[in-house]
Amino acid sequence: MRSPSLAALELRRFGRGRLPRAALVALLVLPLLYGALYLWSFWDPYGRLDRIPVALVNDDKGATADGKKITAGDDITKGLRDSKTFDWREVSAAEARRGVEDGSYYLSLTMPADFSERIASSSGNTPETGALQVRTNDANNYIVGQISRTVFGEVRQAASTKTSRSFLDKIFVSFSDIHGKTVKAAEGADRLKGGIGKAEKGSKDLADGLRDAKDGSGKLSTVLKKLHSGTGDLEDGSKRVAEGTQTLADRVNGTAGKVGPFLKGNEKTIGDTAQLVADSSGVIRKHLDTLVRTAPTAAKGARAASGTLNDVHARRCDDPVLPDAACSDLKKAKDAAADVTTIADDLNTLIADQDGDLDTLDKNLATLQKQSQALADRAPHLSEDLADAVKKINKLNDGAAKVAAGAKKLHKGLGAAKTGAVDLDKGVGTLKTGADDLNGGIFKLVGGSGKLAGGLHDGAEQIPDYDERDRDRRTEVMADPVRLASHDLHKAPNYGTGFAPYFIPLSLWVGAMVAYMLIAPMNRRALAAGAPAWRIALAGWLPVLAIGVLQTVALMSVLHWAVGLEMARAAGTVGFLFLVTACFAAIVQWLNARFGAAGRILVLALLMLQLTSAGGTYPVQTSPGFFNALHPFLPMSYVVEALRRLITGGGLEPVWHACVVLTAFTVGALALTAVAARRRQVWTLDRLHPELTL
Repeated sequence: MRSPSLAALELRRFGRGRLPRAALVALLVLPLLYGALYLWSFWDPYGRLDRIPVALVNDDKGATADGKKITAGDDITKGLRDSKTFDWREVSAAEARRGVEDGSYYLSLTMPADFSERIASSSGNTPETGALQVRTNDANNYIVGQISRTVFGEVRQAASTKTSRSFLDKIFVSFSDIHGKTVKAAEGADRLKGGIGKAEKGSKDLADGLRDAKDGSGKLSTVLKKLHSGTGDLEDGSKRVAEGTQTLADRVNGTAGKVGPFLKGNEKTIGDTAQLVADSSGVIRKHLDTLVRTAPTAAKGARAASGTLNDVHARRCDDPVLPDAACSDLKKAKDAAADVTTIADDLNTLIADQDGDLDTLDKNLATLQKQSQALADRAPHLSEDLADAVKKINKLNDGAAKVAAGAKKLHKGLGAAKTGAVDLDKGVGTLKTGADDLNGGIFKLVGGSGKLAGGLHDGAEQIPDYDERDRDRRTEVMADPVRLASHDLHKAPNYGTGFAPYFIPLSLWVGAMVAYMLIAPMNRRALAAGAPAWRIALAGWLPVLAIGVLQTVALMSVLHWAVGLEMARAAGTVGFLFLVTACFAAIVQWLNARFGAAGRILVLALLMLQLTSAGGTYPVQTSPGFFNALHPFLPMSYVVEALRRLITGGGLEPVWHACVVLTAFTVGALALTAVAARRRQVWTLDRLHPELTL
């Protein structure tokens, strides 16, 4: 009997009663329990997050920045409610803590009282980070905690972006302000450059002037030294003059004290006498020649007359014959004659002394006449002239004393001036050096101011000046500079679609495993009839393959039309699953055929190894090394990867690779089953008395 006939015969056994038929139906529906129901249970959990109760605590008190009211807590609360991410319930902080602890809320989100204040601080001098406080309890549900971290990460990013926009907008406004200020600074630097240029010229003129001043101060110092020396001599001389005038004044005042009264009482007599002398001198000059001739004779006659008068006076007055009055007159005549005699002698002597030089005598008499006449003219005013002379001498004395005192002060002052001139010369020298340094410094400053002006102009050109529209655009970019420009080449629309490549082969493996609990892995009739081993293997494999095809059709129909699984390549997916069913059936058949009752345990163990190493949930690289080592040697690894490409789309290379691998596993498992069938045709004690029966 051929293998298909044997397979059909095996299937007809399920139609002989209600229980076998029910078992066959259960066998066909069993994959749905693993595939359809399981996928359906969490087909789109993220689409139903609005059913999860979450506590929302808004303790934010708001803040004010730059005159604007900031209510970050209210804004986030409104945004969360509008998003409907969770079933947000606004409660107090205490109720939120209690609810997360007892499971009333899966988690809580708290905005603290200073939340807005911290956000507003970004524009102040002490910026602080605002903190959203999340409280989870993995004892309630671990997955919800993981989901919340993703959701709250997006909330935090949105809040940070909004805050950054406000902060960056101020920065760009500041750029515009800085640009304007820098332009003004550059213009000021231009003016500064011009002013410093003038200052440099002025400093040069100052240095030149101080150079001249240094020469002048040097000369002044030299002159003052000489003046100081001269005033020393002046001081000594004026002192001696003052002492002399003081002596003169003392003597004049003393003499005037004595002579003054005499002159005042005898001014007329002195005048008359002087006039007499003047007249006499004139007469003498007039009769000089006669006087020269008669002088000796007159002198002689005068002496004779004087002698005669003396004898008469002696005779008459010694003998008191005459009265006293006569004697008195006679005495006067005697005295006058004596005087005339003396004058005549003097005149004779004078004439004799001139040795006959009458011209000289005439000149002398002229001088005497002139001076006597002058004396006669001034005689009435001699006392006044004496008083004036004394007064002038006293003035002279006072003036000389003042001159001496002034000369002393002048000497002292010039000493100070000399010292000051030396200091001045030294100071002017220092100023000159400083002016030279100043000129050099300002010269450098001219160059520096030019560079400053140029640098400020360059800086002003480099500092951006944004208008409002450009500022808004740049603020938006800077607030969120890196955006995830994601482009899913083949995006799974929901959670269930993403996990379908993992649970579909799981359900088909379970279906094959249960099928071989009801169907013998090797047809007993064929074994008893001594049929070829390969025919026996096919006869035990084909019924389960047929059931597997029906299981696949039922599973994929429910997933597509009932659950909503959309496949990029529906026909290819179903066809590939037929190959998967064939492979799984062959492997389960061989394990049961080769190991008997123990094979069922091995089938379950192999299922666990495949589930943990196939990378159906997390990438296999995240698993321990043991599972990474198993991954390439188990068929489900290739099934999962191929189904991802068939359901969500993508290149078919992994699909063809999986087909080759699954075909090899199928052929290999059937060959091993044939070997097991060949062995089963020989009865042994182990077969008659097995160690384990299930």
